[in-house]
Amino acid sequence: MITVIIAGGSGTRLWPLSTPSYPKHLLKINGDERTLIQNTYERAKRISDTVYVITETGHAHLVKEQLPELGNDAFVIEPARRGTASCIVAALVHVSAKHPSDEPIAVLSADHYIRDADGFAHSFKIAGEASKESGRIVLVGVEPDYPATGFGYIQKDGIYDEESFVFDVHSFKEKPEYNVAQDYVRSGNYLWNCGYFVGSVDTFRRSMQQHAPELHENIQKLLDSKDEDSYRETYLSFENNTIDYGLIEKVDDLLVIPAAFDWMDMGSFGDLHKAAESDEQGNHTHGDVELDDVENSFVQNYEGKPLAVIGLDNVAVINTPDGVLVTRKDLAQKVGEVSKRINAKKEGKK
Repeated sequence: MITVIIAGGSGTRLWPLSTPSYPKHLLKINGDERTLIQNTYERAKRISDTVYVITETGHAHLVKEQLPELGNDAFVIEPARRGTASCIVAALVHVSAKHPSDEPIAVLSADHYIRDADGFAHSFKIAGEASKESGRIVLVGVEPDYPATGFGYIQKDGIYDEESFVFDVHSFKEKPEYNVAQDYVRSGNYLWNCGYFVGSVDTFRRSMQQHAPELHENIQKLLDSKDEDSYRETYLSFENNTIDYGLIEKVDDLLVIPAAFDWMDMGSFGDLHKAAESDEQGNHTHGDVELDDVENSFVQNYEGKPLAVIGLDNVAVINTPDGVLVTRKDLAQKVGEVSKRINAKKEGKK
């Protein structure tokens, strides 16, 4: 099996820890010695002898610094961000030039937090075998442990392989209302869609040809590019779209397996707090921080001057050279929009 790690992201949802020039997959989480992308790479090596990383030109040097054992040929560089659909197109073109077209490819995100590496390897081994045997794209979904409204859901259909616990996919459900998410969790029939999937070049191209002909055409356009300039011009002409909307949710013969590992998206400071070590009051701190009458809070200080928080509960307070954030953790999903406005103001002053 081949592995492709998508290392994109705009660095907005965890501002000011991450920024457009330094997105979250480059960060260390929970005092870990390795960053998120370094941990993703370590997991990828457990399922594959060949690992490729796709990232955009503005972050490529930072990603390469964090993965020094990979040679230049292991990196697929986007001229600019064009969404995960275009990432997959570029990755398929790169892989097809070097490997048999029927070899399964596991597609991973660089910024997920997973502790159970053994369970991760087991799940993708099953997914790779199921994809090769069936000739179909196989998703890896996560069993929901609470009624999340910020994730999409995969509805399971009948069981495809009882021994390996592989299911047909019935449908996809976008981020639901809370009461609907409760029904999903109670039913036991839904998995969180965490964006993991496995399929060969042949499988992806066949699915694209049938369900997303524009993506199939984009593959051929890149294959026909005669030099670096024409490749760049062609890539920049692609529509900015996600692989979920562009292909996966259109395919009618998908398979899915429930993940045998823990998973966090790291999409908010609430997620970050869950992954971090906390004291008896439920507080996590980093740097020169003083707390008084504070509970269930995530406080990090990356500057030399002290940071004090008094009399607050359920907050995230982040101080970095790029900015200061104070938010209720249950409103942390708004950080992305606020950071976009801040970045727009910066761009307007240039």
